[in-house]
Amino acid sequence: MTIYTTRVSSPIGGLRLTSDGVALTGLYTAGQERPGDPRHVEDERPFRAARAELEQYFAGERRKFTLPLAPLGSEFERAVWRALLEIPHGATLSYQQLAIRLGRPGAARAVGRANARNPISVVVPCHRVIGADGSLTGYAGGVEIKRWLLEHEASVAGKSQAMGQHP
Repeated sequence: MTIYTTRVSSPIGGLRLTSDGVALTGLYTAGQERPGDPRHVEDERPFRAARAELEQYFAGERRKFTLPLAPLGSEFERAVWRALLEIPHGATLSYQQLAIRLGRPGAARAVGRANARNPISVVVPCHRVIGADGSLTGYAGGVEIKRWLLEHEASVAGKSQAMGQHP
């Protein structure tokens, strides 16, 4: 199977996107990049929608992504990643709260591991999961990027509420 890849500039640095030609399979910050794969083909075409939606997100014009996604992971990991998509823009949950939402209240650590393995950062908002005490615990792209994303979303949410729009 051919994996397409491209780079996108963003306020949080360069992003590496991967796709199977139909769906987004990966979005990696500079801190997450892995060595290249010989099956990867550099091609911008499969990423037009992703590029547009990311530009809108970073400009504060988009709160929810509509891209087709195809992350590779275990059944549990995919369940966690689907649950991440349900966390509203500008909101946060703890690992424990996410585990409870999944019906697995004793699985906070497993949720944390699945969160850390999320291959489609930003779009699948693993940055919205924080420690039980409100701390910005680990983020594959680095805690500073996590902080930036959360502050960006809070700012966008604040502007929308000031304009009478709902989050």
